[in-house]
Amino acid sequence: MDKHEVERIARLALKELGAPSLDLTMAPIEGRPGHWRIDIKGPSGPGSLKIRCGDGTTAQWVREQIFDQYNAL
Repeated sequence: MDKHEVERIARLALKELGAPSLDLTMAPIEGRPGHWRIDIKGPSGPGSLKIRCGDGTTAQWVREQIFDQYNAL
């Protein structure tokens, strides 16, 4: 998955979680292909999610990682 696809999935998942207007910054994790860091700035403060995805990864898998990590913030 590329950056734009992961970002699109992240925005939709966060919208489902009730946080549609968060400021997101996406960056690949250096030295780890298929790993992304999503920095979030929202009303409850900053947070960071780390997403694993690569060839063959489904949108559902990315969404589940986002749900699990966001709920743990």
